[in-house]
Amino acid sequence: MATSNKPPAPPLARRLWDTGFPVTVVLLVLLVVWYGAAWGMNANAAIERVLEPTGNPWTWQALMTTTWNMERPVMPAPHQIALDFWSSLMDWPLDSPRNLMFHVAVTGETTLVGFVLGTLLGLVLAVAIVHSRTLDRALLPWIVASQTVPVLAIAPIVLVILGSLGMEGLAPKAVISMYLSFFPVTVAMVQGLRSPQVIETEMLHTYAASPWQALWLLRLPAALPFLFPALRVGIAASLVGAMVAELPTGAVAGLGARLLTGSYYGNTLSIWSALVMSSLLGVLLTTVVAVTEHLALRHRRI
Repeated sequence: MATSNKPPAPPLARRLWDTGFPVTVVLLVLLVVWYGAAWGMNANAAIERVLEPTGNPWTWQALMTTTWNMERPVMPAPHQIALDFWSSLMDWPLDSPRNLMFHVAVTGETTLVGFVLGTLLGLVLAVAIVHSRTLDRALLPWIVASQTVPVLAIAPIVLVILGSLGMEGLAPKAVISMYLSFFPVTVAMVQGLRSPQVIETEMLHTYAASPWQALWLLRLPAALPFLFPALRVGIAASLVGAMVAELPTGAVAGLGARLLTGSYYGNTLSIWSALVMSSLLGVLLTTVVAVTEHLALRHRRI
């Protein structure tokens, strides 16, 4: 009987330690630096607004406590952000604009719609470019050039054009989100659809396969490993586009609108809580795509 030379897997506790220890160290260093930055950036305001008006002598311990617990800090301490984040989720009903989940639902809807539209547009453009040399030369340079224009410059134009057509609300924000998400899908799918080797395409020619049959049976399956990494990038770009789109549209709901409102009123805690929630939403969306990739490509894994 043949024996395997593969070394035994390390115990679970050892694997968790090897993975968790570096992450824990980095997290602790980040927290120390963050608290130090909060102390330094809030010190002047704490002295001028809180400590000096009392007329009493103060110590460095009092300064440290004050800088980490100011009502409107320049740089919030991590525990302040955590408390504001928890309060926004638990102290208000889900349909209240003060609840972060209310804004997550608005931004998430725009993100998903823009992502689906961007993916479909990217797939259509990639198929057209691969099957037409004229479109390859005519479209691909413009597709690349489109990403050199800042999305903040595109947003007002989209609003004016779609507004003149009577399209308001979700549609303009989804189009702006689509603008950022279609590019990685297009570029990756062009590469993926061209990845089959010559011998594979010639074999289909010997069976008199039509271009659409070659696309369905050979090119699309070969492009899947290129598609899913692009989808992870695309859905993250779609989230960014959705949040950016909420700024010039004057939206009153959504994580982008929450950031804008916080900046207007100098509420840095609200700004940081919205940033944390947007990060969590991005992680969730990319994880869903990664899980879908694992399920779709598990038959390819050895």
